[in-house]
Amino acid sequence: MDAGFPGVAPMCPNTSQFLASDPATKEAPFGWAPRDCTPKLYPDAKGQYRNEVLAEMRRLNVTAVVFGDPASVKKWKDAAPDRVIPGAQVPLDQLRAAFTTGGFKVMGEIGLQYQGLSPSDPSVDKFLALAEQLDVPVAIHMGTGGSGRANLTSPKFRGSMGNPLLLEDLLSRHPKLRVQVMHAGYPMIDNTLTLLQANAHVYLDVAGLIWSYPVKEVNRYIQRLVDAGFEDRVMFGAGQMIWPKLMAYSISLIQNAGYLTPQQKRDILYNNAARFLRLDNKPAN
Repeated sequence: MDAGFPGVAPMCPNTSQFLASDPATKEAPFGWAPRDCTPKLYPDAKGQYRNEVLAEMRRLNVTAVVFGDPASVKKWKDAAPDRVIPGAQVPLDQLRAAFTTGGFKVMGEIGLQYQGLSPSDPSVDKFLALAEQLDVPVAIHMGTGGSGRANLTSPKFRGSMGNPLLLEDLLSRHPKLRVQVMHAGYPMIDNTLTLLQANAHVYLDVAGLIWSYPVKEVNRYIQRLVDAGFEDRVMFGAGQMIWPKLMAYSISLIQNAGYLTPQQKRDILYNNAARFLRLDNKPAN
């Protein structure tokens, strides 16, 4: 996360990223290529990624869940203990200690979709049962997964395994489990709405979705969620990856959304996540 990313093409947010490609040519692994756009976001190339992102978090008054391997997440937490909420996946035999004495607060990101597995697959049930027992929220990758992922970089990836309704068996076995549907289950809006109405402990975030598609499409999806009455379950997320300035850009899309009231914007940017994560802070108005 901190070694720099020299040679990586700049990214143009909210442009058409999921483009057709020809298997007879050299295909871009992430589906985007250099082009003219505003803004053009550059990855860190000097090994200062963590410092740059933390500076942005302080400037924007952001507290964020940081996912990664435990050692890397600990470095982020040590660098900004007041800004970082640690999240990680750890082996089952280390799971209890990680969340009872190790300081971790969120289990994730669980990316079973990249293995072609349903989130309700029995192979992970022991992890989820322990999360329910320890009252630890679980963040599960659902929906969008990058341009041409199954063709290019993750042959086991299955779009069908991102169907939010695949969570129902898991939730029936663990009715007290708090689940965060990452990437808002995009593009399966009807199934996402069905899941939310049936399960009051499920929230979602807009990470990745918020910059991966044209702004009109992003706004249409978020507005459907809000108009359907689930404004108290939508949480902001950037899907920061390798671009230090992506956080500020993504926040601006919520702040400038004309279909959201000031209170709805504040709920998405802070209050809903504070409730889901059980932060000590009182809701902001």
